[in-house]
Amino acid sequence: MNILVVGNITKDVYLNLDSRTEHFETDKHGTKWLDLAFNASEHRFFNRNSSLGGAAVTLETLQKLGLNASVSDSALNFNSTTDSDTAQPSDTYRYILIADDDVTYLAPSKFTHTTFTPPSTPVDYLYLDRSAELTASTAKQITSYLNNSPDAKLITYVRNFNNHHLNQLLPQSELIFAETNDAPELQHLDPAKIIHLSENQLEYANITEPISIHRIDMFTHLSLYSIAAATILGSFILGYSVEDSLKLARLNLENSKLNSVLTLSTLQELASVTTHQDDIELIAKNLVLSPKGILAADESGGSIHKKFDQLNIEDTYDNRRDYRNLFFTTPDLAKYVNGVILFDETARQLADNGQNFVDFLTARRIIPGIKVDQGLEKFANSEETYTKGLDDLEQRLKEYYQMGLRFAKWRAAFEIRLDKNGNLLTPTDHAISENCRILAEYAKNCQKAGLVPIVEPELVYDGNYNIDQSASVTAQILDTLFTALESQKVNLRACILKVNMVLAGKQQDHQSTPDEIGAKTSEVLKGHVPTELAGVVFLSGGQTPEQATDNLAAIIKHGPYPWPVTFSFARALQDPALFAWAGDNANAEKARQAFADRLIANTKIL
Repeated sequence: MNILVVGNITKDVYLNLDSRTEHFETDKHGTKWLDLAFNASEHRFFNRNSSLGGAAVTLETLQKLGLNASVSDSALNFNSTTDSDTAQPSDTYRYILIADDDVTYLAPSKFTHTTFTPPSTPVDYLYLDRSAELTASTAKQITSYLNNSPDAKLITYVRNFNNHHLNQLLPQSELIFAETNDAPELQHLDPAKIIHLSENQLEYANITEPISIHRIDMFTHLSLYSIAAATILGSFILGYSVEDSLKLARLNLENSKLNSVLTLSTLQELASVTTHQDDIELIAKNLVLSPKGILAADESGGSIHKKFDQLNIEDTYDNRRDYRNLFFTTPDLAKYVNGVILFDETARQLADNGQNFVDFLTARRIIPGIKVDQGLEKFANSEETYTKGLDDLEQRLKEYYQMGLRFAKWRAAFEIRLDKNGNLLTPTDHAISENCRILAEYAKNCQKAGLVPIVEPELVYDGNYNIDQSASVTAQILDTLFTALESQKVNLRACILKVNMVLAGKQQDHQSTPDEIGAKTSEVLKGHVPTELAGVVFLSGGQTPEQATDNLAAIIKHGPYPWPVTFSFARALQDPALFAWAGDNANAEKARQAFADRLIANTKIL
């Protein structure tokens, strides 16, 4: 497998500056600026290192993966074993100034143009590196070579779309690395051929794997972009899956040093010793990808019996299966939901094609999850409740993982009750503390078993309380919950919060408007939910379908938020379909359309 890297090699000079000197000025906003007229001989710096950058970084990465790669530089026949301190690449120098937590680049306004000489031996891949500066002549030579080498695949990296000579090669590219995802030049291309790189994440075909690029050491954004792209390219060539390629890229970035990226064997060793944490963080992020939500189809036996009873539908095993099947077989379901929460019975039932529902959803790129709590139980001598199910949870989670389920949900319920003077009677501190302790223990067990936990502390939408009381109690619950999760060392990057909207109770004379709900919910979440959390999903909690959608839209409007925000509705998505179906499969298509209409209405506002 031969790879030719087409690009420029630069001389990167790293200066780790002492920002305490007089050559830094602080403006009225507190930002430090470097006086570029400083005398380098007088300016203090902690160290000065140099390295070959540009295409040299790409080459080393590919070679460390065991691939036969070479590079063509406009002024250097370069080999990665050359001593970087004595090798003389082209006259392109980049000075990389590092001070405190900032990186500044000083580079020539015009880089040396890249030259291309057709290789004397056939190549399997022609990689236009991030450092490539193409002219019309070079682009024409590359096009001619590709036309005469039908087996050679073109891979292209695009920093920006200012060079139309490079842009004209995009349609011929098998794979494109791009630092923007909204360029017109990409819109007509197959999205499955495009990998988006930005400062803090890499995105490919609806799969997002965060890659930390802001490393303040002898690595900078310049090298990290090259290592990430080259690792992914090399992994693809070696036959790794998308998920594994992203994982190898992240491991290379996290563990490499200047002039020393990792070998394939080292990457494989690191990958083999990683725990479920990498997988569940990725799953958690995929569960809250916008613009999609999570369908809650996990009503317990008692809940679904009440639903059926109101329409005189017989509560049988087959009717329950047919009801769930309506939702899962709705056309284009994967366009609107990232995951579905199942009930234990549903997870063991079969779709029309004979697959169990877990495999049926997975095959459609929808992540299957499972409700694992076992309902509410009253505390002794109290009307308040706690959630059962911890006793055999560990064994059940192991079975669910083996069945293919990849996330779980556990609900705790709290009710606001007031005395005749309007003072809070419940929830008590004890009920909040105990339920949050149980939620945290459940979440810890989930992550140990390889499942993403959704923690659902629901303040029930009922009673005669105002929106401020709702906000105060929700804030207390969230503070207690995240303290409990921290004490259990739950990985918040692999944990999702399912929470009520902040609104007045159903018995309150003044019902909250969407704008009031959006403002108050936003205030509570921003003040009481840690930024590292994977995401927040809202429950509908007894609201009408239209009410839940309008209130969700208002919450989104009062963003932005430090974490993804979306919906995880049950009745607000299902009720229109339930009434349309009414237990008669002759109404199945009408029911699916009613369900699809609610999905579309909610995803449009995200």
